[in-house]
Amino acid sequence: MNLEGKVAVITGSAVRIGRSMALALAEAGVDICIHYHCSHEAAKLTCEEVRARGRIATYVSADLSDPVTASADIFAAAMTQFGKVDILINSASVFENKGLSDSTEADWDSHLDINLKAPFFLCQRFTEQFQPGQTGHVVNIVDWRAQRAGKGHLAYRISKAGLVTLTECLALELAPVIQVNAIAPGAILPPPGEDLSYLDQRVQKVPLQRAGSTAEICRALLYLLQSDFVTGEVLTVAGGEQLTAGLE
Repeated sequence: MNLEGKVAVITGSAVRIGRSMALALAEAGVDICIHYHCSHEAAKLTCEEVRARGRIATYVSADLSDPVTASADIFAAAMTQFGKVDILINSASVFENKGLSDSTEADWDSHLDINLKAPFFLCQRFTEQFQPGQTGHVVNIVDWRAQRAGKGHLAYRISKAGLVTLTECLALELAPVIQVNAIAPGAILPPPGEDLSYLDQRVQKVPLQRAGSTAEICRALLYLLQSDFVTGEVLTVAGGEQLTAGLE
């Protein structure tokens, strides 16, 4: 896909990896609809940074824990501003480290609603607005842990595993018009509330012996969007950490 003049909806793009992807796509010539939940000032700033790169930007607040309403609101805002959407990036996520004994129904609901159901209904809205002759891309942000068994992060792992399966199923259902892929980051940023010591601990299990950066996620994203012959893939950007799962 030639990205110049395309339009992208990116969930969770006011901050963190989502923000970096929004700015990288703006540099590549893409207009951006920035979704956020509570980070209003950050969304406004990211919008200004996209515009400073010569692209059109808008931002919309929506609570993905209500997936059907949120997906409708996000695409209504995008279509009002741009009249089309060519790229959907499902980046927003909830991430909690809970296991069998301390997971509540509310924990399960939040992970499944935000990490899995919201991407599903956003994909539904995305396909509904397609016009004859239009082509597009969906990129889901998953996690290498979605494809490996392990302790902890139980609801999170399972919700992301579901998102991997959704990626593969929609790659079949939406071909050849829409390519659907996923990126599985590793140690890129500390989770909210953690400092860099979190990454220092993670790096000990990373074969490349360092943390990654948001720039590496953005390069993976651009590769997937610019490719016309890749679909149904999960591109792992984890420094090989996925290979050490289960090793002492």
